[in-house]
Amino acid sequence: MGILSGNPKDEPMHYGEIFSVWSASIVARGAVSCYQAYLNHSGDKDLKKILEALIDQAKLEIKECDTLLTDNGIPTAPIMPDRPSANLEDIPVGARFSDPEIAAKIAADTSIGLVACSQAMGQTIREDIGALFAKYHITKTALGLRILQMTKEKGWLIPPPLQVKRPEEE
Repeated sequence: MGILSGNPKDEPMHYGEIFSVWSASIVARGAVSCYQAYLNHSGDKDLKKILEALIDQAKLEIKECDTLLTDNGIPTAPIMPDRPSANLEDIPVGARFSDPEIAAKIAADTSIGLVACSQAMGQTIREDIGALFAKYHITKTALGLRILQMTKEKGWLIPPPLQVKRPEEE
C-alpha cells in the first residue's frame, strides 16, 4: 500500500490543492458580491434568475471549499457582507450596467471558471478534491449553457466574425 492510498480525506493536501481550493473560495466570494450588485442593475427577469442561480452556486462553493480548508487546518478568507438591495430606478442611467453587459460578463466569468476547475482537477492527487472540482465544472457547464441560450434568445450575443462564405477551391 502506498503512502497516499486509503481514504483521500485522511491524505494531506499538497500546496497546489490548497491554493486551488483557497482561490476557488475567494473567487466565489467576489462573485457573490459582484452578482448581488448585478441583481440591483438588472431589469430582465430571466437574467435575474440566472444571477440568483450563480449566487447560490458561489455560496455552495464557499461553504464546501472553506470546510475542506478548515478540516485541513488552513485559514479561510474573510467573509464579505451581503450587498443591500437597490431599486433599478435609483441607479443613474450613466452608472448602470445594462442587461447585455451583465450577460456578457457572467458568460465570461463562467468560461473562466470552467478553465480553473479543469486546471484544479488536473493537478489534484486527492480524489475527493478532484471530484469536488468536477462537480463545479458540470454545474458551470450547465449554467454557461443557460447563459448562452438566454443571450441568443434576447439578441444579446455578439459573435466573433463568422465565416459565412468559404473560399472557393481552385
